[in-house]
Amino acid sequence: MASLENIGACLFKTSMIMSTENIRIAIQKSGRLSEDSLKLFKECGIKFEAQGSKLRSVSSNFPIEFLFLRDDDIPGYVEDGVADLGVIGLNVLMEQKRKVDIVKELGFSKCRLSLAIPRNEVYTDLSYFNGKSIATSYPNLTDAFLKANGVKAETHEISGSVEIAPSIGLAEGICDIVSTGGTLLSNGLKEVAEVFQSQAVLISNKHLNKTKKELLDKIIFRIDAVQKGQNAKYVVLNAKEENIAEIIALLPGMRSPSVVPLAEKGWFSLHSVISENDFWEIIESLRSAGAEGILVLPIEKMIL
Repeated sequence: MASLENIGACLFKTSMIMSTENIRIAIQKSGRLSEDSLKLFKECGIKFEAQGSKLRSVSSNFPIEFLFLRDDDIPGYVEDGVADLGVIGLNVLMEQKRKVDIVKELGFSKCRLSLAIPRNEVYTDLSYFNGKSIATSYPNLTDAFLKANGVKAETHEISGSVEIAPSIGLAEGICDIVSTGGTLLSNGLKEVAEVFQSQAVLISNKHLNKTKKELLDKIIFRIDAVQKGQNAKYVVLNAKEENIAEIIALLPGMRSPSVVPLAEKGWFSLHSVISENDFWEIIESLRSAGAEGILVLPIEKMIL
C-alpha cells in the first residue's frame, strides 16, 4: 500500500502539472540558500508570500509560482517538468547528474566540497587516501575526483553528520561541504584538499515552451540588473576645471562620466558609476588629482 507521504507527493505533483499558466520555480524550503533565493527574487520586484509551512506561493505581480521543496528534490522536479526552473547548489546538481540546463550562476551560497582528515594526522598529498575509507554525502563527485587524481580509496555514502565518521571509526577521512571551516574544527578535523567549488545556480527544464522561455528571459533580465547593481556604486565628486581631465582618466566607469557645472565658476561636479573594488583602489589617486566632496551611493539595480 502506498504511504501517505507518497500519496501526498503524487497529489502535489498532479496539482502542479495542472497549473500551466505561470512559470514554476522550485526553491529550497529552508536554510541559507532559501533565504538568499527569496531575497534575490524580491529584489527583482517580484511580490509573493513565503511563510511557515507553505509549499506553494503565487506572485501577485508576475506570472510565476514558487514551490518550496527539499534541495535534493529540486533537480528531479525540474528534470521531470513539475517545476520549470529551480535554484540549487551546483554541488547538488552535479552530484545527481540530472538532465537540466544551467541558465545562470547566481553568485551566492558559495562553498566548496573538500576532503578532511583528523587534525592530528600528518598529511602530505592526495596519496594519503590510498587504501583508506572516506565518508561523504557526495559519492559521485568524490569518486570522480579520486579517480582523476589516481587515488584508490573506498567511499561510504552517508546522508548526514559526515563530520562524526572518523571519530566513531566509520571512515578515516571525509568529503563534505565547507563554508568557513568552523564545523570541521569543532569536530577535530582539518581541510586538506578542495574537490569542487560550488554556488547557487538557476536551472531550467530542457523543454520549456515559447511562453515560458519568454518569461525566463524576463527573469534573467531582472537578475542581471540586480547583480550588476550589487557591486556598483554611484560616485559624485567636485573638482576644478583644470583637474577634470586627469580625474576622468582615473574613473573606470561604464562610459564617460557626466560633468555638471557648479554655481561657483571654474568648479564642476562629476558623476560616474564604478565597482566598489575599483573605487577603493583609486580613492587616494582621485584625491591627489583634486577631487573633493566625494559622495558614494549604493545602486539598487543597473541596466546596461
